[in-house]
Amino acid sequence: MVAALGGQVMAQDMLASLGAGEGEVSIVAWAGYIERGETDKAFDWVTKFEADTGCKVSVKTAATSDEMVALMNEGGFDLVTASGDASLRLIAGKRVQPINTALIPSWSTIDPRLQNAAWHTVDGKHYGTPYVWGANVLMYNTEVFKDAPPTSWNVVFEEMTLPDGESNVGRVQAYDGPIYVADAALYLMTHKPELGITDPYALNEEQYAAALDLLRVQRDLVGRYWHDAFIQMDDFKNEGIVASSSWPFMVNVLKAEGAPVASVFPKEGITGWADTTMLAADSAHPNCAYMWMEHSLSPKVQGDVSAWFGTVPSVPAACKGNELLTDEGCAANGGDQFDKIRFWRTPTAQCATGECVPYYRWVSDYVGVIGGR
Repeated sequence: MVAALGGQVMAQDMLASLGAGEGEVSIVAWAGYIERGETDKAFDWVTKFEADTGCKVSVKTAATSDEMVALMNEGGFDLVTASGDASLRLIAGKRVQPINTALIPSWSTIDPRLQNAAWHTVDGKHYGTPYVWGANVLMYNTEVFKDAPPTSWNVVFEEMTLPDGESNVGRVQAYDGPIYVADAALYLMTHKPELGITDPYALNEEQYAAALDLLRVQRDLVGRYWHDAFIQMDDFKNEGIVASSSWPFMVNVLKAEGAPVASVFPKEGITGWADTTMLAADSAHPNCAYMWMEHSLSPKVQGDVSAWFGTVPSVPAACKGNELLTDEGCAANGGDQFDKIRFWRTPTAQCATGECVPYYRWVSDYVGVIGGR
């Protein structure tokens, strides 16, 4: 378990029964996770909730898991859609509270693989409701890769000439978050098997040093380290970026705009995220928060979110009969890849293989790798 954070707040007692809504609920969320039809009228899972419950929804978009943790540490929010590299830190820091699943009627409809997942379940207590899950895909420009898509992450990790005859230097991107060290480690599992890496989130000193060395090589290739989804999309449209790790959300939006992009799951494998809607320890609006957690598990919302972002629902029933996701949507978004995805997880000093490099070093060392870029 990660070390507890300083300045802890006292958690309220877990709700025993649901009361009247307090009139509002504030959510820290990934871009595209909470839509009210402003970008596309077809995608709106907020308006009806507000009308039905009287709970006005406000959203603070966060670009990285570290930003989510920082915002929750500051306080003033009710819920956060946390990925696995943030959720255990929030639990250890007592920034979120256990939830009473008996107050969430749709809990039983959640995919059994997610109900007791290690990134939101500690000592038998659940610290949130699973939202959606997905993969960090390789997005590429189809005009550069005309004849065939790239099959390896080497296009972003190693200097090379691309199919259009031009170098990849300055034309690729990498994720601006310390958890990206795991992507380098995953690449090395295939290309340097002698390192003996079996888990990209559990690295000994030698394995960790090799991952940092690979990231230092990559630094000379990267045109920009991205964390803002919309800036990355602009870079693919206007700044000559042709390959990068990305989220299905950006791929879907760019394709809808007619941009020449597509995505693949490279042969080395993929990292990914399974996100949890977690309740703040000091939530001022817990009844509205519980109402939102229940709302977020409806097949309609699950399907709409997944269609919009390119994710897979945590409620399997959402994979059938949703007009936006369609019956093929779950498979198209990687629904059959669950066992192949290395889901984001907070690296800890104690790990299954013994002593590992903890996350705080990933943070400081990755800043050193990317410098001011």
